[in-house]
Amino acid sequence: MIETVTVDLPGRVYDIRIGAGVLAEAGPRIAAMGGRKHVAIITDETVAGLHLQALQDTLAQAGLTSAALALPPGEATKSWPHLERSVSWLLDQKVERGDIVVAFGGGVIGDLAGFAAAILRRGVRFVQIPTSLLAQVDSSVGGKTGINAPHGKNLIGAFHQPSLVLCDTGLLDTLTRRDFLAGYGEVVKYGLLGDAAFFDWLEGNAPQMADDMAARVHAVTRSCQMKAEIVARDETEQGDRALLNLGHTFCHALEAATGYSDRLLHGEGVAIGCALAFELSSRLGLCSQEDPSRVRAHLAAMGMKVDVANIEGALPDAETLLGLMGQDKKVVDGQLRFILARGIGAAFVTSDVPSDLVLAVLDDALRKPRG
Repeated sequence: MIETVTVDLPGRVYDIRIGAGVLAEAGPRIAAMGGRKHVAIITDETVAGLHLQALQDTLAQAGLTSAALALPPGEATKSWPHLERSVSWLLDQKVERGDIVVAFGGGVIGDLAGFAAAILRRGVRFVQIPTSLLAQVDSSVGGKTGINAPHGKNLIGAFHQPSLVLCDTGLLDTLTRRDFLAGYGEVVKYGLLGDAAFFDWLEGNAPQMADDMAARVHAVTRSCQMKAEIVARDETEQGDRALLNLGHTFCHALEAATGYSDRLLHGEGVAIGCALAFELSSRLGLCSQEDPSRVRAHLAAMGMKVDVANIEGALPDAETLLGLMGQDKKVVDGQLRFILARGIGAAFVTSDVPSDLVLAVLDDALRKPRG
């Protein structure tokens, strides 16, 4: 079962192909896009060891040669040194404006390789082949590319849409349980922000998703459909697209506080951030007190991190975390924009949030027993 979701942007329409075995389409589909018969692949060392040969085999069968740059895995790779290394390597590969760069990996590789493609020769085409659940449902779609700075996450980047996205859900079998669940933080976000029926479906079906391919394909497809619809309405995040940042304002502060390390994976931070956003919404009287409890119960049932207290190691105090939130990209005229909710499936964007209430939510979260 292979699904197709179309991202309908004027002059830059592209397809997202979703299903087990979709990687085999890479060769014929990339060959059909034209350009030189040589493809430059940016990946990471872990993905290269597991899947690179399969990708290069399908390219070769379509008459294409290829070369790959394998970077270290992990969030620290989204940095100036690795961007410079990637761009220099692409220039060594003599990539031309009509050629194709392939981003083959999780969200880190997709963001980094996409940004390299955006700035190389003022923009070359690229194909996203995401290998993590998080990348398949979120970061590979919509054209956000970039790297991190010491000041915060994703503060340097560009909007650069891919020409094709291939989501092979079979590749997710090689993820660790922790990485799979971290990606699920982005899946559940879609139900919470705009589709209560999808959240209902996830409550009943998501626990089986690791073993049930049909459920996995549906979850990825519905997530991509929702993102494609929002991106088509608001490509550069002037309005609706900010909804996709549900949980991210809290998440990015927690990621900065943990040094973008393995102490907290991005999707884990999103899940904790969604729980905090619903807690804040409840305290503002926007949604019922049962909603944050339901969110936390589902995340707990999935075996995920639910609380700030689930993060290993020391964390800064609430005032410091609030300061880190101030470095978020969603700050407008010095005011933080929050994505809050009037209920499950009913998120909205606002700047009208008292900072003392945010502090109280963070302080209470930090005071919970560790574990």
